[in-house]
Amino acid sequence: MTAILGISAFYHDSAAALVVDGRIVAAAQEERFTRIKHDASFPRAAIDYCLREGGLDAQQLDVVGFYEKPLLKFERLLETYLSYAPRGFHAFLKGLPPWLTEKLHLRREIRRGLEGKYRKRIAFCQHHESHAASAFYPSPFERAAILTLDGVGEWTTTSFAQGVGNRLEMLGELRFPHSLGLLYSAFTYFSGFRVNSGEYKLMGLAPYGEPKYAELILRHLIDVKEDGSFRLDMRYFRYGYGLTMTSPAFDRLFQASPRSPEAPIRQLDMDLAASIQQVTEYVVLRLAEHVARRTGERNLCLAGGVALNCVANGRLMREGPFEHLWIQPAAGDAGGALGVALLIGHQLLGWERRPEPLDAQQGSLLGPAITTDEARTALTRRGAVFEEYPSDAELVQRVAQLLAEEKVVGWVQGRMEFGPRALGSRSILGDPRSAAMQSVMNLKIKFRESFRPFAPSVLRKHASEYFAIGAEVESPYMLLVCDVREGAGGADCPAEPHREGLDRVHEVRGRLPAITHVDYSARVQTVDPGRFPQYSRLLQAFYERTGCPVLINTSFNVRGEPIVCTADDAYRCFLATKMDALVVDRFLMHKSQQPAGGDGDAAEHFLKQFALD
Repeated sequence: MTAILGISAFYHDSAAALVVDGRIVAAAQEERFTRIKHDASFPRAAIDYCLREGGLDAQQLDVVGFYEKPLLKFERLLETYLSYAPRGFHAFLKGLPPWLTEKLHLRREIRRGLEGKYRKRIAFCQHHESHAASAFYPSPFERAAILTLDGVGEWTTTSFAQGVGNRLEMLGELRFPHSLGLLYSAFTYFSGFRVNSGEYKLMGLAPYGEPKYAELILRHLIDVKEDGSFRLDMRYFRYGYGLTMTSPAFDRLFQASPRSPEAPIRQLDMDLAASIQQVTEYVVLRLAEHVARRTGERNLCLAGGVALNCVANGRLMREGPFEHLWIQPAAGDAGGALGVALLIGHQLLGWERRPEPLDAQQGSLLGPAITTDEARTALTRRGAVFEEYPSDAELVQRVAQLLAEEKVVGWVQGRMEFGPRALGSRSILGDPRSAAMQSVMNLKIKFRESFRPFAPSVLRKHASEYFAIGAEVESPYMLLVCDVREGAGGADCPAEPHREGLDRVHEVRGRLPAITHVDYSARVQTVDPGRFPQYSRLLQAFYERTGCPVLINTSFNVRGEPIVCTADDAYRCFLATKMDALVVDRFLMHKSQQPAGGDGDAAEHFLKQFALD
């Protein structure tokens, strides 16, 4: 037996992953245990979980891998500072202490984090190698091209590679400061959202605007070549040396200042969101065409933060040169922990690789499970009033009935998801046919912006009936956006009355208004029994009861909080919101029956713990 622990830490979304003889045993983000959103500290709790899940002690590990090369990254920071000096001196001073205390001493920090029990090899690979490995090795492909895009690793911002069997070869890269991820983040910042967490808000805002600034962006900010390579005009940006993403020249170009985070969203913000989204899709398609020409491959694997842009992924699926796509569900930095472990095993130790028909990601359900006994103990300790169902069949029938009655249900089953998406294990569910459900769930349950769309889960065998997705196409990890089909909420169902701007959220769009975005699109999760057995049973029960094989599926958390991990996390969040019911394992709770009695004091206490971002 050969066991490899992969670690990502100290930058964004620390995580750990355990791979044993080529099989992914466990993977989880540190934030789920510490309850600190995007926790970047050393992932002690995630490591402890992975070792427990594998039945291992740190001494039994064969190799520990770190997802990037810190000395190379520090070289980039020093060189960037020197090239801009004396500008950026304050930003440099602010960022220096963590390097001197932790980041330049990673071997020490890793051994300390493993309580001194591990004394074998610690291996480091480059950031984009970790991304590429996380995308290719779990994929169902024997061979594939690989495209990775993010803000920046050490120096690389974009790379492409080729994977064949158990080997991976890096073929090309673009380097800092020229970054599609940082360009998108600059518009995220300018529109008043938090960088590294608000990019998906900008993507959700884009359909409310018009891409009237796309040509201006292509003319002034980014020069895109025929092969998809690009250069940014750095006069418009400060991320290389400052504490802000954009410069005064950016303000002058768009004749405005950045929106303050809690100020009303402007029409400008909507139009800028639409514009940078269009430019991003254009660049991604160009890059994919170049990668297809260079590699001759029919399959493409994607990773890196930009790979979470599911609208661009949808266009790549429909219009791109590849026949099949596979996207790492934990495409951001957290996935690097899994990538480095797989890279060490296959590339350095020579593990044999046999692609699995679905994939090796196991539905990305790689986090801790909640057993029936654990759930009963936690809920009893909380004083929860619950019904225990003797079988899964009876439970899903009752929950399907509640959902058909337009109840909002928290749903906690089995192992927790690895990555930013809830996939039916730590989810809040609702009826997509309800015209009021989007606003209710956004404002009264998620405590977030009303314009944010909700994603649908659909039984895979019915997906092509409701969404413009081929019968052979899977989207199990909720990473593809496609159109809602006519008759199911698509454009043949006109919204009345017509509204403008963000008020369009109140339009009623067809038969599935709660999951149909203002441009008649949806971020689809296809659900199959192989990956998601219990969730598939619930969707089937809802379909048999209502004739609708679709549910709203949003992550079980509120704004500013990580997705819930334990039964205790779930019950606490349940009390603090206007959810109607909670299911943990086979235990069903109704809000009206709980001794805390609802969402008053509990909500106030809860929101003090998790400041709105």
